[in-house]
Amino acid sequence: MERTRYLTFALGKGRLARKTLELFEKAGVTCEEMKDKDTRKLIFTNEELGYRFFLSKGPDVPTYVEYGAADIGIVGEDTILEENRKIYEVLDLGFGKCSMCVCGPKEAGELLRHQELIRVATKYPRIAKDYFYNKKHQTVEIIKLNGSIELAPIVGLSEVIVDIVETGSTLRENGLTVLEEICPLSARMTVNPVSMKMEHARITQLIHALKEALGKE
Repeated sequence: MERTRYLTFALGKGRLARKTLELFEKAGVTCEEMKDKDTRKLIFTNEELGYRFFLSKGPDVPTYVEYGAADIGIVGEDTILEENRKIYEVLDLGFGKCSMCVCGPKEAGELLRHQELIRVATKYPRIAKDYFYNKKHQTVEIIKLNGSIELAPIVGLSEVIVDIVETGSTLRENGLTVLEEICPLSARMTVNPVSMKMEHARITQLIHALKEALGKE
């Protein structure tokens, strides 16, 4: 039977991609080309399965999926929430676990409790705005940063930060603490809505295989 098209996967670069490929191997999906650390290739294929893979910066993955350049994307829940693209989130892959939190010096907890007008520094302005405006109903000034967010309250740029917390060691070393948890995070599998209709059987089969590998079935 001739296959009409590849299923294309966009994988977030780095540790996320490594963990994804380990899980895929457990589910019987391999891509030998991607194991070559010296390769300069951008697109990797498994001709037998009709799968095509490429690596991307995390924030770009939902964009590739929304516009159909990738049928499936693997990326952190933080990126999905921040990018807010029109994509389906179909499976929690269970790795890359951490939390999105409001952090700062302990005394900043009082400012949060009393709904004070404060400045919030973050790489995630959409998540921060949704949390403070829609869930806490607290008016804040949000400052977008790209570097070490922990610096902001230390140098007086902001009272608190909104950032990902995995172990909390960086916070502790800099005299900061978790003040409020916004939501738990982990790696997720996302799918383009049109692809879900057009390639429903193949995508559903893959989801079942991944669930088995994760011990969810």
